[in-house]
Amino acid sequence: MSGPRFQGGDPSAGLPEAGAAAPPTPGTVVPYPADGAPAVASAGGRLAATVERLRGEVRAAHAAAEGRALIELAKGVIVERLGCGPAQAARQLAELADRAGLSRLELAADIINQAARDRLAEAADEFVRTAVGDPAATAPDTSVAVRLRTAESAALSAGDTQAVAESLLRHALEPLGAVAVAIWTTGPDTSLSLRGHAGFGLEEAARWHYVPPGVTTAARQALIGRRTVRYASLAAAGIPSIGRARHPDGGRVVVPAGTGGRIHGVLEICWARPLDPLPQAVERQIEALAELCAHTLEALPEASPGGSPVPGGFPAPGGDGAPALAELSDGLYDPALVLTPHLDEAGKLVDFRIRHANAHFRDPAGRPRGSVDGALLLEAYPATAGGSELFERIERVYATGEPFRARRARLTALVDQVPLASLADISISRYGASVLLIWRVEDESARLADLLQHAQRLGRVGAFEEDVVAGDITWHGQLYELFGRMPTEPPVALRDLAAHAHPDDADTIRSFLQKVLYQRRVGSTAFRMLRHDGVTRHIRVTAEPALGTDGGLQAVRGAYQDISAQHWTEVALTATRDRLAATEEAAEERNRLTLQLQHAIMPPAKPPLDAPGLDVAVRYRPAESESLVGGDWYDAVVLPSKKVLLCVGDVAGHGVEAATGMVVLRNALRGLAVTGAGPGQLLSWLNSVAHHLTAHVTATAVCGIYDPGSRTLRWARAGHLPPVLVRGDEAFDLPLLRGLLLGALAEAEYEETELRLEPGDTLLMYTDGLVERRDTAVQDSVAQLLTVARQPSDSLERRLDQLLARSKSDTDDDTCVVGVQVS
Repeated sequence: MSGPRFQGGDPSAGLPEAGAAAPPTPGTVVPYPADGAPAVASAGGRLAATVERLRGEVRAAHAAAEGRALIELAKGVIVERLGCGPAQAARQLAELADRAGLSRLELAADIINQAARDRLAEAADEFVRTAVGDPAATAPDTSVAVRLRTAESAALSAGDTQAVAESLLRHALEPLGAVAVAIWTTGPDTSLSLRGHAGFGLEEAARWHYVPPGVTTAARQALIGRRTVRYASLAAAGIPSIGRARHPDGGRVVVPAGTGGRIHGVLEICWARPLDPLPQAVERQIEALAELCAHTLEALPEASPGGSPVPGGFPAPGGDGAPALAELSDGLYDPALVLTPHLDEAGKLVDFRIRHANAHFRDPAGRPRGSVDGALLLEAYPATAGGSELFERIERVYATGEPFRARRARLTALVDQVPLASLADISISRYGASVLLIWRVEDESARLADLLQHAQRLGRVGAFEEDVVAGDITWHGQLYELFGRMPTEPPVALRDLAAHAHPDDADTIRSFLQKVLYQRRVGSTAFRMLRHDGVTRHIRVTAEPALGTDGGLQAVRGAYQDISAQHWTEVALTATRDRLAATEEAAEERNRLTLQLQHAIMPPAKPPLDAPGLDVAVRYRPAESESLVGGDWYDAVVLPSKKVLLCVGDVAGHGVEAATGMVVLRNALRGLAVTGAGPGQLLSWLNSVAHHLTAHVTATAVCGIYDPGSRTLRWARAGHLPPVLVRGDEAFDLPLLRGLLLGALAEAEYEETELRLEPGDTLLMYTDGLVERRDTAVQDSVAQLLTVARQPSDSLERRLDQLLARSKSDTDDDTCVVGVQVS
């Protein structure tokens, strides 16, 4: 059925005045073709025109009935307020409408709003207060009261939810821009059934007639969350629902429809386009419509749109279902309460009344069970609203119908046999308009027995008891698995244990039995058990004798444990320890030989150098860890030309490879220096050696050639820190010349410069082990070195010792320092 659509400036234009006849719908006019000749109406066309005319008459009749219903209701209010008759009330209504400049329908809606003061009236008033300047206020239908009251009238007079959905869309939702509406009802198992729809096709509605429990849809999101859910675009949200294929980008508003704390269904409204945030006045209208749907669903029978029972559910009980639940709870072995909702004057759920407590319920305060019946839950047991959130769970189950189950949950009330905050298994379910609460307090002894059983299974342990006098043997179920025997086979006696063990373990088992059975002491041993299936297991058995009053042996109690995994782990650990010890010995020997090689080439102190006017001292400090033998090297030698070669270097890495590379570069530099070339050329040649003649060795170095005759030093660097010059009370580092580290490229050129030394000058060449720190920048470490270097010292040897003693390095690296002092 379809009703009137308000058009034009008067919202009641589509509704006739009370008592007026419905205007006839003109017959369908057959259009003329383009050439002006009259068209010949076919029989099918005439039939379609007749059907359309009859539909129009039905719509007009419904519009007149809905309008008359509102006007008659307003007349009834006037009769009650003024104490007049119906005819006088009709005249009074007409006079008031003329004075206010309103139609009788608009005035009737205002009168009903003032008399009812319900959610519909609040929604209309909210719209009037806030809709100024709102686009909805300038729509053709601006009488919200008329729209909402007309929708209410049609819903209350409807015989099924399908008619309610059509009325809501036509009267109240289309003016808001909505194109479709669906009314869902909830089943006892939280399933959803489509009870009414408008704006969706019949095929689409048939596909969505039933949504099983657990399927996430837009309606279920609102049901489980018990709140209004809004989607600007249903497709963007990724939530399925009815009509999504037809309006993929359309917005949705889904509102739970409930009364008295119970959700009877869900109202889902569809827009064709993405939905912007709705004004508060519109949200109030939608909430009022959802409450109207809730009252309608509560009054109409529980049936699907086709008239069949709701799938997946069961018939709702008569009344609130409490008597049936009370009878059911009396047959349970666990404590149970039957609860019904308690509403305040505004119809809001504020508590639950205890309708029945079964015989297993024990009041924590010791009150008789009969005194609890009829009491309010929060008043009798305030702790139910505490940390356990029990009341909130009951409220949620009652609202949605979704059962709640929890194992070992905290139950802070309703128990007296264990302390508060005990653990219990809880079950809450709704039946009709009642809630059944069942709990089972956890038995401590049963829990410990369960834990012991799990511990024996995880530890592969099985207990036994053997009655020596009667010969009876009791085995734990785990032992049958350990021994590889069927539960129907007899257990193995202790005296027969050797027959199931490896022959080499017979003496061990004999000693164990001697200690337990004859010496009557606790005994324990391990043996290899040969099972019938050919599997060999390593087993540990522990037994304790139990003596009678006469001192004689009565029984033996003990346990078997499968230690196969432990045994093989110990074997693997032993083998690993042996390999590790061998590896450590080999590593220690390798490091010892490396250190011997390193110290043979570069002793920690160098003998005096025979160079006139030049005092040379060397300090070499190996790494603190012997496993980090490095590649630091130094050299100070008088060349055939009487000039002195001074150099320090650092090969990347540690161990034998670094030490070997250091030897190659040091010896190569000595040989190249005999040619008389300058330091830049020497480093260029040494770079070729590192790149081509070694196994990818890279290194840094500083090379200098000192001429005693002119006291000049020509030097160059290859990625190394520059030397430090100490002159008088000052110390400063030399310029940072260009020079790539050795071995990085096949060919490289190195910048060199000349420095003239004065008598008393001290030149320090060092490796980075002297200054490197993990938490300090190199520049800061060099600054610290300069501070130490400028301190006065009575000799060169003393100065070098001070540098090593006050070095802040923490990288566990080798350190080389070459000091040159001009006399």
